[in-house]
Amino acid sequence: MDPTQRDRGPGLLPLSRRGRRADHAGSHRLGRFTLVVPSPNNDDAGRTTPSAPGPRLGGAGLAAGTLLLTAALLYLFVSWLEGFGFSLETNPARWLAGVDRSAALDAVGNAAEVISALLAIVITVVAIVVELAATRYTHRITELFIREPINVIVLSFFVLTTVLCLWIAATFGSEISPAALLPQAALWLPLLMLTACLVILLPYFAFVFAFVSPLNTIRRLKAQALASIGRYAKRGDPARMEILEAIEELADLARGSLQHKDRTIAMAVTDAFADLLGEFWRIRDELPDAFFALDGALARDPDFVAVDPSVRNQLGRHGGWLEVKILRQFLELFSNNLGHARDVGSFLAIKTRNLAIESNDPDRETLTLCLKFFNSYMRAAINGRDLRLAYYVLDQYRQLAEELIARGDSQEAVEIANFMRYYGQIGYSADLKFLLETVAFDLSRLIEFSEHAQSPATDELLAIFLEVDRPEEPGSAEEDRLLAVRRVQAQLATALLSRGDTARAHRIRQDMAEERPERLALIRAELAGETRSSYWEFTDRGVNFAYLPLQHRPYLDEFFAGFDGLPSVAAIKDPTRRPS
Repeated sequence: MDPTQRDRGPGLLPLSRRGRRADHAGSHRLGRFTLVVPSPNNDDAGRTTPSAPGPRLGGAGLAAGTLLLTAALLYLFVSWLEGFGFSLETNPARWLAGVDRSAALDAVGNAAEVISALLAIVITVVAIVVELAATRYTHRITELFIREPINVIVLSFFVLTTVLCLWIAATFGSEISPAALLPQAALWLPLLMLTACLVILLPYFAFVFAFVSPLNTIRRLKAQALASIGRYAKRGDPARMEILEAIEELADLARGSLQHKDRTIAMAVTDAFADLLGEFWRIRDELPDAFFALDGALARDPDFVAVDPSVRNQLGRHGGWLEVKILRQFLELFSNNLGHARDVGSFLAIKTRNLAIESNDPDRETLTLCLKFFNSYMRAAINGRDLRLAYYVLDQYRQLAEELIARGDSQEAVEIANFMRYYGQIGYSADLKFLLETVAFDLSRLIEFSEHAQSPATDELLAIFLEVDRPEEPGSAEEDRLLAVRRVQAQLATALLSRGDTARAHRIRQDMAEERPERLALIRAELAGETRSSYWEFTDRGVNFAYLPLQHRPYLDEFFAGFDGLPSVAAIKDPTRRPS
């Protein structure tokens, strides 16, 4: 048995539960993706586009044309200054026929030397740039560069120009043959090719620098994976291996970027993975059943080689091997970021929540898979003792439950609440006591949302909420956090009273009836005395758990009036115990 799973609680609901058919389908864009700056409370906030959209042939062509036109104008200007008499009315053929052929051939021979030196410079610069990018991010950049048609065409054109100039200079004489179809072709053709080599040099460098941009590499790898999915019907198993290779390269790029503390690239990879799944879901019904079978070379992939056969049989058209592969990359990136780069971990949780909602899955298999990975995030954060990251993941988990309630999937929301309670208690046992308070706060907000939506799950959620403070019998050192859980229960009770739900508020009062009067008075005084809605340190959530909203404050005394023997508020000294 995995030691990390030995403390699984008996109240944890099974993961195999199926719900009703989803009526909500999300979509992602196949092309140029958008990079989202993570915000645990609103995943659409701060949306921007990548700064490097990709090599643009139109821009390179415009730059080359501008350089060529400028050179032509300068030539005409110098010709006018020198009095050569060359103008737009001059016949180019007659002008070329009058050029000194011997001097022109010498110039062609010199041009071969110039192009050779230029080609050496180009190859050196390109090799250095590509190698640096491959070393920093992924070696796949080199392979992509070699297979890029533009690179092959440009470098081949340089070589062809050099060879042609050498051959013409070595074999052609100074006399023009009477049988010549186009006199001086040996002059003007190398001249045009040499001009093209010089003109495209700077635009080509710009193309290379844009090509090795990690954002463009991400875009290409994602496009290759999608293309391989579409080619499966013709190519079979090799196409699936190409998909795995592209996914591994994307994950490798994200890992490399995090080693250099480049979190933007890791987020872009996460976005690309989510887009890849979104596009895959659009076409998965068109794919044959053989695509979804976890067999052959696919089963020998490191992420699947240890998978039990019974689990393999459960991976089908929905929630299948491709979803598992990508979510495994999410989990690996999440685990590697424990203790640092928490915004990447939060972004991974945001994307997992989006995938859970946007999957058009009638049997809830993809949703169930996403819940498993949310639980794995919580387990990893607790084992890594990263309280802040667990705090952010819980926020996304609660938002997922709220979205499920909003669309009518109340039982899945109850399942999430049970998971939250369980991991809160595990965190409490691991001496991450604030995690239990966070769970209580998030469950409180979830119950408020459920009650406002008139969901049938409200009573089940409340029953789970009332079990949050019972992981074990608390000792004196543990009472502070459990007191905070009681405080959140009182906050929920005032919210229910404000909506006229006295029956559920009475259930909370009954649950708290055995508390010592001094503790209850401390809770009442703390809620009455805290006036700051925002936490006094900068956090993405920015919530002060001890703050009671103004609209709920009139019901505070009404709730505590049901307890006997409470000391007065004046008898409690500095109840908030918070910075002034």
